[in-house]
Amino acid sequence: MNFLALETSCDETSAAVFTDELKVLSNVVASQTSLHARFGGVVPEVAAREHLRQILPVVDEALRRAGVGIHEIGCIAVHNTPGLVGALLIGLSAAKGLAAALDVPLIGVNHIHAHIYAARLAAGRDIFPCVGLVVSGGHTALFDCSDAVTYKLMGTTRDDAAGEAFDKVATILGLGFPGGPALDRAATGNPKAHKFPRSYLEAGCLDFSFSGLKTAVLYAVQGHDRANTTPPTGTSLADFAASFQEAVVDVLVTRCGEALDRTGTIRLAVGGGVSANRRLRTALQAMCERRGAELFLPPMEYCTDNAAMAALAVEHYRRGQFAGDDLDAIPYVI
Repeated sequence: MNFLALETSCDETSAAVFTDELKVLSNVVASQTSLHARFGGVVPEVAAREHLRQILPVVDEALRRAGVGIHEIGCIAVHNTPGLVGALLIGLSAAKGLAAALDVPLIGVNHIHAHIYAARLAAGRDIFPCVGLVVSGGHTALFDCSDAVTYKLMGTTRDDAAGEAFDKVATILGLGFPGGPALDRAATGNPKAHKFPRSYLEAGCLDFSFSGLKTAVLYAVQGHDRANTTPPTGTSLADFAASFQEAVVDVLVTRCGEALDRTGTIRLAVGGGVSANRRLRTALQAMCERRGAELFLPPMEYCTDNAAMAALAVEHYRRGQFAGDDLDAIPYVI
């Protein structure tokens, strides 16, 4: 059976077609990066309007690439939480309309859980139970994933998410938006050049905090050359970027190790846009090898927001977990 999935949780309009055997037939993503770059971040109202403009052409393209007609779709899936409420409503409205018109079931998918499931999708085999880390622009969270649809929150961010800190520090360093990829490329310097703080909060807590780190970078850059308000360049820029990146990676890897210890699990699945960061992937792999644990990382195209990861809907379908007409957009639940 064929599923059609929609993703409009933030600033990517995406549609995917996949089968109940988890074969992805198409995964189309229309990015809004250029629209938001001049603002230095995502503007919710702009994102919602662009989703409205793109959603039907993206669906048509996904069906075309999959070689599947609209009447060959047996179920509609949609990310309905969490995200920007205006953006979510565009995808949700389209999904409800399609499900009603085709007289097929509708399934709501948690966008954050789907980021973890992207690792399962890429692995091609069951990876549960596992510890799941979602690290993105809006979220940094650890989950105890007992099976494909059961996720218990173990820790989350108390202020900035890791990806948000990447974006803000990239702005401080003059690297522009989106900051994650730019900072990854710039981090070629000495990761020990600047002693930025690692915030581990109270003992036994698996929550995250990156706001203080962001502020430490700001003060360090300002103190580097008080007579010059321009961002650092050359070796100085590379050192700032590498030192900041290493501080974030240290915290994420340490917390993952603690979560593995607490659950007794030997599998770690990681998803979200920051999971594309090369230093993070290398450090997580090294940590898992030391522990004899398996690491599951999605390929780059499944790290950022996309509709293919809504293949989690197949797991809900198998359990008869369908949504009604009252399915709503819920912006904050993870």
